[in-house]
Amino acid sequence: MQFIDIKMLKHYIMDMRTTIRINDNLLQQIKKLALANNKTLNAIIEEAIQEKLASIEHQKVKKEVKIITFKGNGLQPGVDLDDSSSLLDLMEQ
Repeated sequence: MQFIDIKMLKHYIMDMRTTIRINDNLLQQIKKLALANNKTLNAIIEEAIQEKLASIEHQKVKKEVKIITFKGNGLQPGVDLDDSSSLLDLMEQ
């Protein structure tokens, strides 16, 4: 296990350093990827984290739900959708 000291810029005003532990195998793969793409180790790690965060945010986006309705004139007389106990009574009839 190796430690990596990552320098992060926060709003271009103050520098922040964070030390993370990365598996040796994974670190070697990241270094190869950085070299192959002519990027820094920091850039590769930051891009990976940004992609993961974007993926999580994308999953949180709620999909539109289509409600299937039927012909009719609305609720039946005496139905109050805010009163669950009376709804249960009506459904049991």
